[in-house]
Amino acid sequence: MHLLRRIEVFIREHDIPPTRFGRESVRDPRLVLDMRNGREPGQRMKSRVEHFMNKYKEGAKP
Repeated sequence: MHLLRRIEVFIREHDIPPTRFGRESVRDPRLVLDMRNGREPGQRMKSRVEHFMNKYKEGAKP
């Protein structure tokens, strides 16, 4: 699944605003908006986003 699609599902599931997601994952509040407009992040940024989502899901479990 494309990274943007996974991010969209994640922010919907966890009710996180796109700017907060970008700020907390890679310190860039425009990340999601820019990706929606065609920005393609590099491998390092992709890894940071994946790591954030995995850690967030681990912490969100009861």
